Amino acid sequence: MDILILCIVVFFALSFDFINGFHDTANAIATSVSTRALKPRVAILMAAVMNFLGAITFTGVAKTIGSGIADPAQLENGTIIVIAALISAIAWNLITWWFGIPSSSSHALIGSLAGAVIASAGFKAVNAGGFLDILKALLISPLIAFTAGFIIMWILKKVLAKANPHRVNKGFRYGQVVTAMFQSFSHGTNDAQKAMGIIVFALVAADVQDTMDVPLWVKLSAALAMALGTSVGGWKIIKTMGTKIFKIEPVNGFAADVGSAVVILTATILRLPVSTTHVITSSILGVGSAKRFAAVKWGVAGRIVVAWVITIPISVIMAAGVYWLIDLIFL
Repeated sequence: MDILILCIVVFFALSFDFINGFHDTANAIATSVSTRALKPRVAILMAAVMNFLGAITFTGVAKTIGSGIADPAQLENGTIIVIAALISAIAWNLITWWFGIPSSSSHALIGSLAGAVIASAGFKAVNAGGFLDILKALLISPLIAFTAGFIIMWILKKVLAKANPHRVNKGFRYGQVVTAMFQSFSHGTNDAQKAMGIIVFALVAADVQDTMDVPLWVKLSAALAMALGTSVGGWKIIKTMGTKIFKIEPVNGFAADVGSAVVILTATILRLPVSTTHVITSSILGVGSAKRFAAVKWGVAGRIVVAWVITIPISVIMAAGVYWLIDLIFL
């Protein structure tokens, strides 16, 4: 029975990673597709490969996810908690994907895990310090990304003020191929590890292992699931990110990609899970503000921010409800 439950956990975790692939990776290639630096199919295949490489390179974020919110070894129904959290996070990701809202898979997963833990063992079971550290990273990283995007675009704007616009955009369209690869790699280093962390959480809770080390099979399967998800694509979110915030030109896409990729990779090195959606969107907003503040469609940006704000509390409630339903029917 325990083996069956663990298999269910792995299935849902890899499903989450697969959905994350076409939900969040759309953000990583949105600017390069919208400026036609890359054809959609080429961009998606490139992103899939780079996501896979990024995913197998680091494991620090997985360890933070696996132990930062709660101690899996101390939870009585740890595997059921994980199943409830994953069902909730997957449901929210699909809802926001359907409506083309670039919501955060990270917020959905972290909120869901916290909600399921609370439903099972109460607020006392949540590691307040670790949870707050994760929340700080999630909240501060978009501000840093906005600033990075603004500064990079401001510098480029000054340096290229007298350059021929056609030549500038032609040159940066080639540059976007490189930055899109960098962006996709950084995305894989952070987002794929969240599924790894949740699987390790379940393995420790089930006494299959007693450390937060990520087994090779977990690393490879999570990386592959995200790469396959990426290959499916997320056209609705690409449209929102690439065209509805402001009219993105190659130089803007280049600046946004560099700013967000640096922030994400830095967070990965620091073992901090961040919302790649938040970071990429904030970088685009920063670039748009530096280009021309009035050109940014702040109404669209506002709706995106609302989705960010409500994701964690909704995920907490949804996961708690799923856990209680599982408890009522099966436990």
